[in-house]
Amino acid sequence: MGNTYVFGDIHGRAQQLQAILQAVDYDERRDRLIFVGDLIDRGEDSPQVVELVLQLRHRNPNVVCLRGNHEQMLLDLLDYGDPLWLIPENGGIQTLQQYGFDIDECTSSLAIGIPEAHIEFLRSLPFFYEDDRALYVHAGITPGRHPAECEPEVLMWTRDLNFFTLYAGKPCFFGHTPARLLPPEGVRHPGEIYVFGSAIGLDTGCTDEDCLSCLHVEAQVVYQKYPNVPVSVYELEIPCLNGSRA
Repeated sequence: MGNTYVFGDIHGRAQQLQAILQAVDYDERRDRLIFVGDLIDRGEDSPQVVELVLQLRHRNPNVVCLRGNHEQMLLDLLDYGDPLWLIPENGGIQTLQQYGFDIDECTSSLAIGIPEAHIEFLRSLPFFYEDDRALYVHAGITPGRHPAECEPEVLMWTRDLNFFTLYAGKPCFFGHTPARLLPPEGVRHPGEIYVFGSAIGLDTGCTDEDCLSCLHVEAQVVYQKYPNVPVSVYELEIPCLNGSRA
């Protein structure tokens, strides 16, 4: 196995994702990509992000993408008519428009025209992943429990202060909560990823002023892409990973 690159929440930011993939010199013949969920919503091109990750996985079985709460909200709308995804701040309406469909305000009906291949891909996404080095989840885990022992709602939605500050098990990568909203002890400088104990938070926000972050695990190097500026790189000591460095 080659290098492992773990991405925080993409949220439809196709250009930033592509820029980081080029900057890390990703080799699909040997490297592993792990996405912690929330590919869609809020950014400029969710369909392109889904298609890109789908094609990456098609070419490389070592590409792993987890199910985030935004993917789940979309599936809950399709399966149960749950309208949570359509609340404006969640970004679902924007994503539908990017797929070329919109809400009919006269009938309050919804035209879902998302390609079936994309829907099947989202349905296939697991709630967690584990390798020899670490655990990977979207939002977090219940301290003292393996992800397999946690309810999917916990893995996709939790914002548990005990996990953020007390977790000391196998290193656990997560997204969902932007680092700027996490306990300040885990962030060295504004805009950087979160590291506290064995919890490593890779979500660095998704506004027009936020960066997308990716960690090269073996080298403990972070790649970040802000809108309209080149990819930046910094090294970050992550003590909980040092015992498993390649």
